[in-house]
Parts: sequence; C-alpha cells; structure tokens
Amino acid sequence: MRRGEGDNDSAQATSGGKQKLREPNGAPDQSKPEWDSRPAAAALPSPGLHLVATPIGNLGDISLRALAVLRGADHIFCEDTRVTRKLLVHHGIKARLELYHDHNAEVARPTILAALRRSERVALVSDAGTPLISDPGYKLVRAALAEHLPVTAAPGPSAVLTALILSGLPPNPFLFAGFLPRQQGGRRKVLAGWAPLEATLIFYEAPPRLAATLADMVEILGPRPAAVARELTKLHEEVRRGALPELAEHYRAEGPPRGEIVVVVGPPEPGPALAENEIDDRLREAVAEMGVRDAAAKLAAETGLPRQALYRRALAIRAGD
Repeated sequence: MRRGEGDNDSAQATSGGKQKLREPNGAPDQSKPEWDSRPAAAALPSPGLHLVATPIGNLGDISLRALAVLRGADHIFCEDTRVTRKLLVHHGIKARLELYHDHNAEVARPTILAALRRSERVALVSDAGTPLISDPGYKLVRAALAEHLPVTAAPGPSAVLTALILSGLPPNPFLFAGFLPRQQGGRRKVLAGWAPLEATLIFYEAPPRLAATLADMVEILGPRPAAVARELTKLHEEVRRGALPELAEHYRAEGPPRGEIVVVVGPPEPGPALAENEIDDRLREAVAEMGVRDAAAKLAAETGLPRQALYRRALAIRAGD
C-alpha cells in the first residue's frame, strides 16, 4: 500500500492527539493485546509463587521474563537440582536450589506456603517445560490459592503444544491426556473412554512402551492419522507422521526410539454409512476379541456412531449369542 492509501480507515485521531488503531469499519480494534512493555529485568519479580516454564531441550528457548524471575527469586524450587543448575549456570545465575517433587511435596509444601505468607518471591520449575503439565505443582497452586496467596506464571516451552503444532493434525479442539497406564488392560480402558471424543488427542509415552501403546491405539481408535514426536527442540528432533497402523508397525520393527515421546492422534473421521447387518457383524467380531465396552468404543471411533447405542447393541448381540 502506498503512503496515504487507507490511512483514514486504519487510524483516527483521539481527543489526546494520539492515533488509535481502528478496524476497517471504523470501530476500535478490541482484539489487539495491551502489551506490558516494561523491561523484563527492570525490577525484582513481585512477591508470590511464580510458575516458570523452562526449555524442553534447547537452552535458548527460555524467556527473558523467566530469567528475570529466576534471578530475583528468594527461593527456587525444582525437581532435580542437577538439571536446573545446568540451566542456571548456562545463563550466569547463582542461586540456592531447593527440591520440590512427587516424593517430598507433602513436606516441602508447608515451607513454600510459609515463604509466600512472608511475601517472599518463590519460583517453581520442573526439569523441562511448564510446571503442572504432567509435573509437580498442582497441589501447591491449589493450596496457595486457597489462602489467597499470589500465583502467576512466566509461560514458555511446552512439549504438548510443540508436538501439536508440528503434527499437522487439527489443533482445535485438542485434549491432553498425559501418560497412559502402564498395563495393557488399563491403557485400553482409558483409550476406549477417549475414543468417541471429536478432538485431537495428545499423550506422553515412555520409549519402551511406545510400540505396545500404538498397537492398542490401532485396536481401540482405528486407523486414524497420527504423529510421534521425539527429542523436540533438540538436535535430533523428529516428527514421524502417518496412520496409526503404519506407525505401530514402524516402531514394532525398529524397536524403542530414544528421547522423550509425545503421541498426537487425530480425531475420528466420519466413515461410510453401514447397513444394520454390517454393524452387527463388526460388533460381533469385536466383542469376541475385546469385550463389549471396548468393542463399542472401537466401532464408535471407526464409524462415528454413538458409543452408548453401540454398547447397548453389543450387549444384545452377546446375550443373543
């Protein structure tokens, strides 16, 4: 656009003489964020609990605000001092580290709450990524909020969101379900519960269990598009995309991969309409293999038909047989 073209549509003078951004129809643009432009290191962080996101692989991914919080905190609580100290040393931060993890949380939580009551600055970090996302911190946040103590966050890296945007699968809506159960029975039960949900599903998984988990996903969720992301933001980052059966076969043949794993599975795709006898035949076959509940979930995922209706139908088929 040449200078002067459309100027009157994009901005109008306010009573104070400043220009205010407006939409093409002349209305003020209410969607633009009001940025807080204060320098990140201009002052100490405010008293309270600061949930600080740390890199999931690339040390350069930490934010300026997160570094300012860590420099100015009275206490830094972390899962593993060896991991967090490497981050601090890399950025020239000298601080005493204290532990907060699943095994000492009940003991450490009262100490942290006491510090917050004294209006001290407490930073909580996990080994990688955003605290509380499959990491410690939820009960601490709940306890602080219950006492009306200040809680804020320095947002940043997250393996969940990184895997989602790299997967090529629909980003909206999505559900993050954390780690699946270790045992096959529990794993299949959880998958069956999520199967009818019309959303992209995101899971964490340990490399040794990946092939078995993908095989269960094939059985319960059907041949959906999916992606397996590993070593995100690191030198050997890899995102393998394909249908669940293809991914299951690849990792069965290749063996466990290295690195931390995020599995992203697309939502159920509407299948072709089935005749009544076809539905019964497929239900009968699935019930014989995996039971009524899992059979109904599997067929619901494959066809888009209501799971509860299929469940009742499967019960009737089993009773009739």
